[in-house]
Amino acid sequence: MPKIIFVRHGQAQFGQANYDKLSDVGHEQSVALGKALFEQGITIDHWVRGDMVRHAETLKGISQGTRTQVTHQIVTPDLNEYDFTGLLNARFVGGQAPAGLHTDRKTHFRLLRETLALWQNDEIANPPESWATFETRLKRAQQTIFGLEGDTILVVTSGGAISKIVANALSVSHAKQVDLQLQIKNASMSTFIYSRRTGGFFLNAFNETPFVSAKTQHLLTYS
Repeated sequence: MPKIIFVRHGQAQFGQANYDKLSDVGHEQSVALGKALFEQGITIDHWVRGDMVRHAETLKGISQGTRTQVTHQIVTPDLNEYDFTGLLNARFVGGQAPAGLHTDRKTHFRLLRETLALWQNDEIANPPESWATFETRLKRAQQTIFGLEGDTILVVTSGGAISKIVANALSVSHAKQVDLQLQIKNASMSTFIYSRRTGGFFLNAFNETPFVSAKTQHLLTYS
């Protein structure tokens, strides 16, 4: 059965004006993951990614690490992350945003967890997109991926998208989906097995970082 490897992008630019690009560590993580895949003898038949800069940079680093010249990749905005900055701003519209909302990790992720619960229940006015729209486009992305031939498909996307796809496979609640998202490490792999005959979609491994060791602890990041 085909194996689908979902990869969260490498560390991006948390707290900066432009989040959507990799940090130096993020670039290093991406290449290191590619090297780990190469050492495991994994050959990628299809390369798929969202159309955000951090997705493109991560895929480039992975391909460099695997010593692969990617001549074709499938790019779809259906795999893009939800606009977490826009969601937080929509929740705190009117100048009520707490200090450190976008710059302090502890404050940011505590309020993001609360905000995601409100968003999932359609309790935020004028969000960048509705929760239902987010769900629909990820289901569409899954169907695009399921339609590909080949034994191994690598998909570069973001933590929110991956956690939703994991939640779909495990049939867990919205709250558990958020719990999953906040565990997902940068440049980690979550692997699924897909049956073309039955349409079954099974989680085989979650949140793996084979490039992290005692000597490379600096490559273990969550944001």
